[in-house]
Amino acid sequence: MAGIWKQFAQREASPLIQFIKYAICGGGATTVHVIVFFLFSWLIIPALNAEDVFVKLFQISCAPISDTIRARNAMINNAMAFLLSNLTAYLLNILWVFESGRRYPPVDFFLSKLGLIQHATLRACAHRTVEVALFYAVSGIAIVIGTFLMGVLINQWHFTTTVAFGTQCVTAVLINFALRKFMIFKG
Repeated sequence: MAGIWKQFAQREASPLIQFIKYAICGGGATTVHVIVFFLFSWLIIPALNAEDVFVKLFQISCAPISDTIRARNAMINNAMAFLLSNLTAYLLNILWVFESGRRYPPVDFFLSKLGLIQHATLRACAHRTVEVALFYAVSGIAIVIGTFLMGVLINQWHFTTTVAFGTQCVTAVLINFALRKFMIFKG
């Protein structure tokens, strides 16, 4: 049992513990995403209707809008929430789950051609920049697929915003773990 707790206290962990830690961090990032999405959908760019679970649960009022506008607004709000939740996910992942520092040979090749490969700080900064860019790119793939699905569910099948948003979240989690583990971080 002590070995399991030790794995939670460090980055080195078995694949199962690593996935559990990833899920905990993902839960934190998802919480940020949900809060930002619904606050934007309620207060800034309207994307809720009277039938929505969120509206009924919190007994809030919202103006009636068409499914087309609601779908567009929900997709915009999802993009805004993505930016903040993805930053949260990246920070939590590098602090607790994955080890930052995978080497990117094309970056080293480019730096060597510029005669800058010997500058360790510049090289580390370039690798971190690529890591963050890949992190957002991978998440971008997941969010684009999920957001498209959310728009279709709202506009074509008249799902509530909350159900469509939940479907988008599940889609993103499945894609993100696999791509982050094998493409961005060390193990």
